[in-house]
Amino acid sequence: MKYLLILTLLLTLSQANKFKYREFKNVENFYSSITSDVIQLSIKHNTPPAVILAIAGLESGYGSGYVSKITGNILSLGANKNDIQLPALTIPYCKTDKNKKALFDPKEQKKCQELIWKKRPKSLKKDYRPKNIAGKTTNLEFFKYNPNQFKKAKLQSVDDFLTKWLRENHKYAPFRETKLWLENKVAKEGIDTLFTLETNLEFASKIGGRDNSFNYRDTWPKKVKYILKKTGLTELCSTIYYKKVPFNIAWKQH
Repeated sequence: MKYLLILTLLLTLSQANKFKYREFKNVENFYSSITSDVIQLSIKHNTPPAVILAIAGLESGYGSGYVSKITGNILSLGANKNDIQLPALTIPYCKTDKNKKALFDPKEQKKCQELIWKKRPKSLKKDYRPKNIAGKTTNLEFFKYNPNQFKKAKLQSVDDFLTKWLRENHKYAPFRETKLWLENKVAKEGIDTLFTLETNLEFASKIGGRDNSFNYRDTWPKKVKYILKKTGLTELCSTIYYKKVPFNIAWKQH
């Protein structure tokens, strides 16, 4: 009995270390509101959901980046010709804040005794705020007080990537080739392939790390893959989709 308890403890610790990112509350909070919907969107467009979640986590800093907080653009998508983009902003920080948190909410600004204002360049990113305030330097805190609209914006960002960027007639080869690869793979292997670690890892390699791809830096796919593994996103998506387990329960199943 004693040895069984020790073995159980070792296995638990091993699994906890395997998915160590699940220990962080900000990571859990970020994924809790979007995972189920991203799974459904991804399946609809024959795309592996786990890697989309990993990219979103990387690009938005798990929702902590000021661009994603203001615009809902969790995939950091560039604005196309007819899109409204986030303009250049002058954002304050509290001088005593070691984390240098961007205080774009006027209510938060009032709590700070000494503000330091910094000018940010144009983000060139699509602004998913409602049309009447999108592209403006005011109402930056809109999504903070409108969580349902915020979720809608985040999912629209994902949908745009799956439909406007990942398409067979995209002008850049990495997007075209990745879409064609996915369509052929699903046609041969079925949607189950979208939930395998192998497919998710290969997607990261195909969509980034080269010229005219999602991100040209060769370190980018490595970061996406690291998040995939350390958060256990393929296991999470598979558990939610196939076993119909709610996120909060699936997340704790290390």
